[in-house]
Amino acid sequence: MNLSSARQYFYQEIQQSDDRIDLAKAALYIALEEYPNLDPEEYLNALDTMAWELQERLPSSRYPLRIVQSINQYLYDDLKFSGNKIDYYDPRNSFLNNVIDRRLGIPITLALVYLEVARRIDFPMVGVGMPGHFLIRPDVPDIEIFVDAFNGGEIIFAQDCEERLSQLYQQPVTLQPEFLAVVSNRQFLARMLTNLKFIYMKQEELEKTLAAIERILLLFPGLTLEMRDRGLIYYQLGYYPQAVDDLQNYLTKVPDAHDASMIRRLLTELGSGE
Repeated sequence: MNLSSARQYFYQEIQQSDDRIDLAKAALYIALEEYPNLDPEEYLNALDTMAWELQERLPSSRYPLRIVQSINQYLYDDLKFSGNKIDYYDPRNSFLNNVIDRRLGIPITLALVYLEVARRIDFPMVGVGMPGHFLIRPDVPDIEIFVDAFNGGEIIFAQDCEERLSQLYQQPVTLQPEFLAVVSNRQFLARMLTNLKFIYMKQEELEKTLAAIERILLLFPGLTLEMRDRGLIYYQLGYYPQAVDDLQNYLTKVPDAHDASMIRRLLTELGSGE
């Protein structure tokens, strides 16, 4: 596999069982492709330092709500982390090094900082992939509270999530269990990369869009829509043999896809039938 050093580091990290993947390291390896001179250890040390400073501020009582409040005070009041509501689609919001440096991010990267600091103080938390937003919650039995890392660590409950979804979709939404499902480490990283994919696609940065898709497919090789999108990007970049391979594989896997006729026309244009 001919991968850059950063891609190799990412690939090696995600070859482990899901629970052994170090999210911070993997996220920094994603950033390393954008910033080749980045030193991942510098940012891992920064997270260690945050946890050490936070440890000094923790209450004697380890009641989860009080610990969350202590983390919130440290990250948002003391360090001034905040959600970038002014320039949400700035790609820097998706790179962990920039989020740590600038104290600005989007829901998933601020959640990552929060999760990593919490893990280092032995307070287990998990990511929650709510549609349209990303939350975290303490991994503690019988306590169902959610933390919105994008909005200053706001503590919310399931009913609040339902209301937010109704606002998002502009119609009443009944909360389904899958809306608040815990995400795996691979799913977490794929969601980060999907954000980058769409940002770069909107900016018409095709090579960077391709790089995001390639890493999503390293995480989940069977994602047919990502395979299709990679084929379409290959086509736009003039990598025609690779485009043919991906688009043919896509049609093989989903011959009745809604866009199958368009893909077949494209393959005909490229001089290849199905």
